[in-house]
Amino acid sequence: MSRWALSERPRLRSPGRMKYDTARQTELLLLPERIVELNEAAGAILRHCNGQRTIAQIIEELQQQYGQRGLEEDIMAFFSEAAERGWLEV
Repeated sequence: MSRWALSERPRLRSPGRMKYDTARQTELLLLPERIVELNEAAGAILRHCNGQRTIAQIIEELQQQYGQRGLEEDIMAFFSEAAERGWLEV
């Protein structure tokens, strides 16, 4: 899926899960075939992807969390990339 609708409710592709690595002080995405070290922004976005929140809600929550507006384009681009890499599903 290359373009996501704001009403979709993304979640990590099963059986993927998130873990914070205290030694590296970074978020990790644990997948059956690999471990992905995430930057802060990617970790923040994926932590919100629980299948309950819509993309619109995730964008709003992240904009409030970081005190910034206009993050929609960047977040939507991340969703497309994450889906292509097999990290997310709806």
